[in-house]
Amino acid sequence: MKKIYSLLIAISLGLAACTTLEEDPQSFISPGQFYKTANDAVAAVNAIYFHLNQNDIVGQPIYNSLYNTGMDFMTDDLSAGPGSPNPDVRSLSALTHSSTLIRGKESWQQHYSGINKANVAIERIPGITMDEKLKSRLLGEARFLRALYYFDLVRQFGGVPLLLTDQTQLSVEELQVPRNTADEVYAQIITDLKESANSFKAGSTGELGRATEGAAKSLLSKVYLTKRDWANAITTAEEVINGAYGYKLLDDYSQVFLPAYKNSKEHIFSVQFNSAANITNAVTARDIATGIPGLKGSYGDQLTFYTKGTDKYFSIYKLYTAKDKRRNVSFVTRYKSPTNGKWYGNLHDSKVPGDSIPYLNKYWDPNYASTGKSEANANLLRFAEVLLIHSEAENELNGPTEKAYTSLNKVRKRAGLDDLTTGLTKDEFREAVYLDRRLELVGEYQRYFDLIRQTGSEVTGVGPEGRGTLLKNLQAVGKTNVAARHYLFPIPQFEIERNKKLKDAQNPGWE
Repeated sequence: MKKIYSLLIAISLGLAACTTLEEDPQSFISPGQFYKTANDAVAAVNAIYFHLNQNDIVGQPIYNSLYNTGMDFMTDDLSAGPGSPNPDVRSLSALTHSSTLIRGKESWQQHYSGINKANVAIERIPGITMDEKLKSRLLGEARFLRALYYFDLVRQFGGVPLLLTDQTQLSVEELQVPRNTADEVYAQIITDLKESANSFKAGSTGELGRATEGAAKSLLSKVYLTKRDWANAITTAEEVINGAYGYKLLDDYSQVFLPAYKNSKEHIFSVQFNSAANITNAVTARDIATGIPGLKGSYGDQLTFYTKGTDKYFSIYKLYTAKDKRRNVSFVTRYKSPTNGKWYGNLHDSKVPGDSIPYLNKYWDPNYASTGKSEANANLLRFAEVLLIHSEAENELNGPTEKAYTSLNKVRKRAGLDDLTTGLTKDEFREAVYLDRRLELVGEYQRYFDLIRQTGSEVTGVGPEGRGTLLKNLQAVGKTNVAARHYLFPIPQFEIERNKKLKDAQNPGWE
């Protein structure tokens, strides 16, 4: 089937958003000139996907380094490595960033550009005379992507301006808009995802790499989990687990990330990469060690190393048991040069046998050495996570029931681990889910948001427990600058200066 690697860059440029209040609305293609045929509708929706792996503004695409450096570096798992000299990026890793953070501005602008393209498609496609099944499917994709972009924004910044119409035809004054509350943004996300799921029921089958009904349901279960709406998270996850979508865990954990198996039965929604279209995964080079003949590696992504007991180089790598098959897929400790056939690795401490530096390996493409271009997809939603969502929500609502154990143990069994021992308390089971989620999803842009949800603090607005997970975990690994303000990113100062209605709306601690 045809994939959506070529997203019509020219069209995407023509439909760039002005929601950041810096575009000239007169520079856009007139709606009357464009939205007339089915091909126009397809091109409009393709343009919404664009920001997932490409960029028409400035800086890095969202899921092709931006979220890697902007989210994973703010956790206890990863930090900026030697190949990340950019002071903006290093400030995120050390949690010393401010409202002038370039990466925050880029994230805001790119998400809103995608949102506006979705708004345009949702407004204009209904008026096009075309096959109704295809029209319904395209509208489902547009609503899914708008929900995904807003889900990213509300988790990163809290309440944000909720823009649901085409902004390209408005004046600068009309674009001065206030923040909506986080609850209002979440309500729209849920509405969009429900409508998206229903849009696919018309029977039109999408192409590989595109959003589907199963993707809409899976993301909705994740939204409910984030809101700690356990009952709806359970119900929606079970619709995915027990539905007719055909999702299953791949037998081998390594297959989940290899390009040869992408878009298979475990992959619910992934960001697509293809070297023929010159859209490749830039994260691969960031993960690889420097100085390996024949490999292009910058070692920009480094594990967070810290002292635990007498071990001065403890990291997430050492949280895996020897039986856990995920460790040697997610990480490597040495590389074989494709040029001279020699093995290269580095030791933390030559006095400690085998204490080698682990390098993140999830986005490794076996063909990377010969091409320098990785086709490894970025998996945003996969079936293993739906099982973990179900297990966590079931435990939070009903305690460690048989259903909670069943979903978690499916993930553990694939990892080569024994079933979790029954008889755990609710708190013990919660910690077990958290750990397996951390080990299963390392490097997949999840940890920062997981730490916030697991914090259960009044400060975050997500729960009353006040476990303080984010602060405790980051302080434990030496990221002592962490504070309550880091539950959210600061609203970019650039946006505050451009939009007078954001002037007094900065997040707590960033004023």
